[in-house]
Amino acid sequence: MKQSVFITVVIVIALVVSAFVYFGVFGNPANFKTPDKTTPANIMGAIYLGGPIVVALLALSIMVVTFTIERQLSLSKAKGKGPIEPFLKKVQSSLLEGDIDGAIAECDKQKGSIANIIRQGLDRYQMLSGSDMDSEERLREVQSAIEEAMMLEVPLLERNLVVLSTIASVSVLIGLFGTVVGMIRSFQALATAGTPNAAELSAGISEALINTAGGLFGAIVGTIAYNYFVTKVGNITYMIDEATYNMLQILSLKGKK
Repeated sequence: MKQSVFITVVIVIALVVSAFVYFGVFGNPANFKTPDKTTPANIMGAIYLGGPIVVALLALSIMVVTFTIERQLSLSKAKGKGPIEPFLKKVQSSLLEGDIDGAIAECDKQKGSIANIIRQGLDRYQMLSGSDMDSEERLREVQSAIEEAMMLEVPLLERNLVVLSTIASVSVLIGLFGTVVGMIRSFQALATAGTPNAAELSAGISEALINTAGGLFGAIVGTIAYNYFVTKVGNITYMIDEATYNMLQILSLKGKK
């Protein structure tokens, strides 16, 4: 629910900001040589000639930047307060010494997704330490607790990646749509009887090129961000698998002694 609300708020804010920038900034009369806003005096005026589709492209650009920043902050938080490798070594050292409380304390200091998952397994192991279960049964319970924790943590790591991928695809299509519309205007100017209207011709070409550039920007940023974060999430999940496997191996050896 919170996620859908967040996405909705981002979309609404992006559209409002884009409309303001398009009409208030790019459409400022100072950016044109003529009062009818057909001859741009600078790049802002040229972007305004891209037409209303520029508003959608601006909104998509704002959204892709927003979700990129959100994913970067979330994944940095998921790693915890410090480097992962030293944290995992401290946890393994504590487990090898039989200090379960010490390992849990390290998880509390580190925080983040990896620490939360490991702590969940250690809590379950500690809770069952005084039960009548044998070591194998306890390890199965610990593994079950780890899997439950991963089902909660991994979706948080992958959140909004689909949104980035969708924006990258939609930006290209909207940019292509704007390009086609601009080319239609250009061909209409060429099809008029007599000498073609140079202003309408240039406006159509400008609309086509501006929309092409806007669509490519959203697609490029979205694709790069999506692939970067997919790789990052893959590395984190690999570390989680390796850390939990090593933890189970150590607990198994300790249980046999």
